[in-house]
Amino acid sequence: MPILEVSNLEKHFGATQVLKNISFSLEKGQALAIIGSSGSGKTTMLRCLNFLETPSGGTISVNGETLFDAKDPATQREKEVRKKRLHFGMVFQSFNLFPQYTALQNIMLASQLLAKERPDYKSHKREIFHEIEEQARDLLGRMGLSDRADHYPHQLSGGQQQRVAIARALALHPDILCFDEPTSALDPELTGEVLKVIRSLAEQKTTMIIVTHEMMFARDVADQIIFMDGGVIVEQGDARQVIDHPREERTRQFLSKTRES
Repeated sequence: MPILEVSNLEKHFGATQVLKNISFSLEKGQALAIIGSSGSGKTTMLRCLNFLETPSGGTISVNGETLFDAKDPATQREKEVRKKRLHFGMVFQSFNLFPQYTALQNIMLASQLLAKERPDYKSHKREIFHEIEEQARDLLGRMGLSDRADHYPHQLSGGQQQRVAIARALALHPDILCFDEPTSALDPELTGEVLKVIRSLAEQKTTMIIVTHEMMFARDVADQIIFMDGGVIVEQGDARQVIDHPREERTRQFLSKTRES
């Protein structure tokens, strides 16, 4: 059974249809790259998966559980949204770190808030927070940032901030880690830092969806690639097949323009 199944996903903003009949599945341990020009619907699709936007139609299932069904009002209750988001870890292009918290505190925050709902929270508060801190420090180490735990976001480079954001997304052990253009705000040197981390996660078989404009990185790291244009999936398949031997003319035109730029 696929870890993620998306069927006929649609999104309207007023009279404008941004997503049209988006359907795909993702196996556990696979990396899926989403490519396409600006305005093709890539980010909107990712935001619908994470319920930052409410889909207008279709279904979303994780591990066989239906998280959203446009025909079933019970799956659209606002109070369930936070629980559904726990299936997805989100890494934004602009980092979205809290400026008033250190790198370590940014990673710990969500876990601390969720811990307060545990029935044993009051009696084991010290032990719970110690466990959360140890996990956060371990994640910082995995990101190569052990010596930046007490630094605030303004004291970190863009690449370091994005690595903190990745650690924060991993802290809640999501089923699927989602990246929305994670290197678009970075210069080439810092881009390399972040892509190295994502490559390492792929080698560890972390299930990921990566919206990216780094075509060769997508080719080498992703198992599958989806090319979107005009709110629809134009082509999807094996990563190297889509990049090296695209079947659709629109895909070939897009890749040709990308190589020229």
